[in-house]
Amino acid sequence: MAGKLLLAGYIGCGNIGDDAICLGFVQGLGNSGYEITVMSGRPEETNRLYGFAVVDRRDFKAIGDAIERCDALVFPGGSIFQDSTSVRSVSYYAKLVTMAKKAKKKILLLGQGVGPLTTFLGKRMAASAFNDADVISVRDPESLQALKAIGVRASARMTADMAFLLPPVQMSDDVQGFTVGNMKTVGISARPLDRKTDIAELFGDFCRLLYQSGSMPVLMEMDKEEDGPLIAEIAKRQGGKIPDLRKMTTPMQLQQRLLRMDSIVAMRLHAGILATTVGIPPLMVSYDPKVTAFSKMMDLGTPLTVQGLTAQRLMDTFTAFQKDRERNGRIVERKMEEMRKLAELNIELVRSTVRS
Repeated sequence: MAGKLLLAGYIGCGNIGDDAICLGFVQGLGNSGYEITVMSGRPEETNRLYGFAVVDRRDFKAIGDAIERCDALVFPGGSIFQDSTSVRSVSYYAKLVTMAKKAKKKILLLGQGVGPLTTFLGKRMAASAFNDADVISVRDPESLQALKAIGVRASARMTADMAFLLPPVQMSDDVQGFTVGNMKTVGISARPLDRKTDIAELFGDFCRLLYQSGSMPVLMEMDKEEDGPLIAEIAKRQGGKIPDLRKMTTPMQLQQRLLRMDSIVAMRLHAGILATTVGIPPLMVSYDPKVTAFSKMMDLGTPLTVQGLTAQRLMDTFTAFQKDRERNGRIVERKMEEMRKLAELNIELVRSTVRS
């Protein structure tokens, strides 16, 4: 009988990066015979797009029933154990672990990005969840350190983000490019931050500098709820003339459009990861340790920090980065293969823990 896996995370919540993690994990499993059910924020949409059996992530009665039916509760990745905005995220996922533990099911926390964890309650709940897990793997060295810092006794493996397991994409004839004349396109993934940092001003001015240098900026929406209003504000401040990519429904759609771009500048981690999957070296702008860790792991250097950053400094750094484009391209090609192999270790952990 097929092993039954119940997947938990921020899946089906309008964030392309979290959906990429789920899809990469399923792609990595291949035709290994597992029966998969996904907890989703938009269950009908997730089922329609990907064909997965689904459970509404807000319906704890249905989740409880799904846990009873499964052999293992699997968290395929993401920065879900963090309390940078509130402890609600940690509390939600810790509750799922408690439910699975009580039902005597296997618990696999894979490819995790741990933290930031700054509150006593957040640290305590996260430590309890990880200590209850049967298998733990993390996607970067900083997450290993974070686990030790909060008192996790269980051992953890270093792997990589599941999105690296997404299959290669081919350029589709129906994908429209953004080239205007001889202008090269620059994909930009910005995200809202705190009130102290005016992201709309920073990236609006950066877009203006790109125009002046002969490049075409394209604003990319990675999170439907957070990025859409920011993109609108950036365009408004620049006269409403900036092309954008919005309402992408799948990571593969975004990958198709990235293929048409010359370069990527990204605050969001998975904008950077998806860029590497199509061979584009991303210039990362860090707002969080996970972004810094990714840039370093890809041998693309320590990224700029968004706090206190000016558009001119970002433009100067981008110009220098582009001068090393060929070298960076070779680095990304080499590191992509390394990341895929590390991500495949997550799949091996599943196969050694749960029979298919």
